[in-house]
Amino acid sequence: MINSLRICIFILWLTPMLSAQESVSWFPYKLNIQPFTANFLEPKAGFNFAISKSNLRLDVGTSTDFFQFKDGDNIFSAGADLFTYTRLRQESDFHFPVETIDYLFGVNFGFVKNSGCYSYGLRFRLSHISAHLVDGSFDSGKNDWRESRDPIVYSREFIEVFPFYEFDRLRGYFGITFIFHSTPRGFGKGIYQAGFDYFPALLKIEIISPFIAYDFKLSKIEKYSANHIIAAGIKFGEFDAKSFSLIYSYIAGKSIHGEYFNLNENYSTIGFNLDL
Repeated sequence: MINSLRICIFILWLTPMLSAQESVSWFPYKLNIQPFTANFLEPKAGFNFAISKSNLRLDVGTSTDFFQFKDGDNIFSAGADLFTYTRLRQESDFHFPVETIDYLFGVNFGFVKNSGCYSYGLRFRLSHISAHLVDGSFDSGKNDWRESRDPIVYSREFIEVFPFYEFDRLRGYFGITFIFHSTPRGFGKGIYQAGFDYFPALLKIEIISPFIAYDFKLSKIEKYSANHIIAAGIKFGEFDAKSFSLIYSYIAGKSIHGEYFNLNENYSTIGFNLDL
């Protein structure tokens, strides 16, 4: 009886300590893991104008954490991603015919360990992506698709794992993607990535942060090839939270759009993004 009473008293004493260390937030304002700046398959909201080309890209998307569970220095999260990225052609009279659009939706799970001046973690995503040619790719005068590129069925389902490490506003990451279903066939099952983003505290104004980022991707379409994206710009707002960015990007490698998956491209863009 005395021992049982002691155990009950110990549990009552321990419970407030556990509740002080643990907390659950539903639909929190801030993402547990911010999108990787130069990685293309991230939710964005903004325009990017191709330099020396008549194309531009419209990004419309979001990512939301459903909940975050904090246990001391550890934060676990679960959420969803939904976004599109669209290629448009610039014409006279402020016309922008839509040529192709890609859709992505899926769920994500994250883990972050904060330890003083550094942190590390991992993001897991399960996603579906599909691509479609739109009426802006059709030449009504010739009654045919522009550049003789007919629509194809393009989709893939995949899982990806991105471990990362962050120190003093410099974040490096690796990425492994496993494609378990794809149309058309010929894609390799694995995609391998590495990159970083860096927001140096160069200015005394904390809500203005210059940044630079790079992403390298190795994937197989009949044979392995590399994609490179370099991004640089200025972010207005907290560097690791919702904000507004002016951004320059250089993109080289296979097209980022599924309907043009076998097309090699090399170009620069300038634009803006409403960061999550």
